[in-house]
Amino acid sequence: MTADLRGRAFLRSGPLLGKIGLGKGAVAALGVLAIGACSHLPSAGGLIPHLGSKPAPATAPQAGIGVNSYLWRASLDTLAFMPLASADPFGGVVITDWYVNPEKTDERFKATVYILDTRLRADGLNVTVFKQTKDATGQWVDAPVAGQTDLDIENAILTRARQLRLSNLNGKG
Repeated sequence: MTADLRGRAFLRSGPLLGKIGLGKGAVAALGVLAIGACSHLPSAGGLIPHLGSKPAPATAPQAGIGVNSYLWRASLDTLAFMPLASADPFGGVVITDWYVNPEKTDERFKATVYILDTRLRADGLNVTVFKQTKDATGQWVDAPVAGQTDLDIENAILTRARQLRLSNLNGKG
């Protein structure tokens, strides 16, 4: 008896059958489904040598970031003056820590950039700026941000992204 047959005999009669609650018919059905599924794999892309007709690639494709690389780099470049709290290139989120302008120490700013697309588009970017000011007791209190601030930073990021893209195109041509 082969090892395969011994394994099936153990499954039919052994303690495993009672624990998982499968009868002989269910075990046979699972076996038929598993073998039948193999015939529906015309090519496994070389992952399983005896099933695939194509050889495995010499090198696996490299996974890039999940968002537009120009917007990502431009966001980091534009906000480089602020301390970075978090950066997720796969989710497309850049979060800065609080930045205090040395010339105006009673207010601080924080920014969050969301890159929403893999294409270089104006609607593929969302910037939110937060502001706090010191009150009379020296505590930081949330304050309104000028409405144009978010758009100004978005435009600065988009401008930098376009510059990066053009320099990349010019460098290749």
